[in-house]
Amino acid sequence: MTPAARIAAAIEVLDSWLEGAPLERALTNWARGHRFAGSKDRAAIRDHVFESVRCRRSHAALGGGESGRGLMIGALKARDEDPNAWFTGEGHAPEPLAPGEGEGPGLADLPEAVRLDCPDWLVPPLRASLGEDFAPAMAALRHRAPVFLRVNLARITLEAARAALAGEGIAARPHPLSPGALEVVEGARKVQASAAYRDGLVELQDAASQAVVDLLPVAAGSRVLDYCAGGGGKSLALAARGAAVTAHDIDAGRMRDLPARAARAGAKVAMLPPGARQADWGFDLVLADAPCSGSGAWRRNPQGKWDLTPDRLDELCDIQAGILDEIRDFVAPGGWLAYATCSLIEAENTAQITGFLARHPDWRCTLSRRFTPLDGGDGFFLALLTR
Repeated sequence: MTPAARIAAAIEVLDSWLEGAPLERALTNWARGHRFAGSKDRAAIRDHVFESVRCRRSHAALGGGESGRGLMIGALKARDEDPNAWFTGEGHAPEPLAPGEGEGPGLADLPEAVRLDCPDWLVPPLRASLGEDFAPAMAALRHRAPVFLRVNLARITLEAARAALAGEGIAARPHPLSPGALEVVEGARKVQASAAYRDGLVELQDAASQAVVDLLPVAAGSRVLDYCAGGGGKSLALAARGAAVTAHDIDAGRMRDLPARAARAGAKVAMLPPGARQADWGFDLVLADAPCSGSGAWRRNPQGKWDLTPDRLDELCDIQAGILDEIRDFVAPGGWLAYATCSLIEAENTAQITGFLARHPDWRCTLSRRFTPLDGGDGFFLALLTR
């Protein structure tokens, strides 16, 4: 496919998404209907689509409308490229621009919320949470996230992992957020086919997510319950530190790949089905990486930014409070409760801890830490509590 044809394909996918199709389904459906497209074509189209979903408001304003065509015109203008060079109508290129099409304002002339691609209703809570970091953090969320790896330090050193990756054409550098974090700077698309990944020497995991695990008070043999395990990234990182990890999630489907990932990493992770209970719930650490807005990871899941509503945020806050109240009874005397989100919104973070402590005054918070995209990774919040 030519570069212009890839833009036309992105327009088709974006139109499907704007009509209500989930983003990944829109991409999959397009690929199934265009099997002639090679892997490089699909990757380029995906990049176009994700860029415009992350920057939906600004690209629509720059391109003259919220349509696949408008978003792609806006994307080219945001990169200081002339849309006329791609919208030629030749071959499989998009049709030429109509008179006046795409002649809107420049990015710097847009209102702040539009320029930062932030829904209007989220500006006040995010500004209150982030203060002076509001604008730069939201600007960072407009761009593609770095690719991070967690080195399985139980099996290999950081430098040995770097060397193994380099031998397969993958360049990576240490990242200051975590001793085991590598940022991939070249060859990111090769990672999952690499021997280092296949043999469990490295795992894909955001650097801030790794930093959250680093802060958890565990030692070899500590009994840990990862209550909202999801795909199990934190379970595997905890197991690599020698903890005896039990993974649980209310949606068992989220954990379906965890046994294979644990086997690849040489880690032992016990699986607890949804709703199951054990005779002995005295865990040294109970971690709840709770369901949340995902606002700290919007550059990875940009659809989440536009799907979030005030009612859904209230619902999530109720779920988070319920999880905290439930898991406190799973903590052994002298043990720890860890509450985490990948959110930047205060109502899901410090406000939840304040509410929990008001309901349960026999608990205290010993650590509260927030990471934002300005630290290099995703946005995360962590609080450690003990009786």
